[in-house]
Amino acid sequence: MTQYLALLRGINVGGNNIIKMADLKSCFEAAGFDAVQTYIQSGNVVFCAPEAEPGQIAARIEDGLAETFGVSVAVLVCDHARLKAIVEGAPAGFGDEPATYRYNVIFMMGPATADELLQSVKPKEGVDQGFAGDGVCYFWNLIARATQSRLSRIVGTPIYQYVTIRNWNTTTRLLALMDSRAGSSKGML
Repeated sequence: MTQYLALLRGINVGGNNIIKMADLKSCFEAAGFDAVQTYIQSGNVVFCAPEAEPGQIAARIEDGLAETFGVSVAVLVCDHARLKAIVEGAPAGFGDEPATYRYNVIFMMGPATADELLQSVKPKEGVDQGFAGDGVCYFWNLIARATQSRLSRIVGTPIYQYVTIRNWNTTTRLLALMDSRAGSSKGML
């Protein structure tokens, strides 16, 4: 069995697509996934399944969500090694000053690329910084000037439908969770 992470786009945000985590866990279990564990309310699910192409697993999850909850939710799936590569691929110093900067990892879904995202949402000099990674964009902005950040403009762009965003703390905690499970029998069903 392989350990995977599913990032559900746009659930429990702004009162839309409300799904209780216990119900989400049950949905994943009903779809045949093992060792299902949710993390916070924003649509993060760690689970085990036979090794398969992440896009196929994502489609299976999307179908289950539509059938169970009547919602159309885009899902990004990556395995443990991929999430580890994303965390390790962050620019030097990314996440080091949480009192000064807000750090986000923008996971790219579908045809859009991180370079295209940075062209669409040009970081504001002196406020934002962006770095295109492999399938993700690392984006950070000064907390003191957060209202001037251009990241909020992403919502009004065509590229928005192809991303799901997690803050750095959530991203690294998800990796720590997967690391912990990999070291125990729970994560290696």
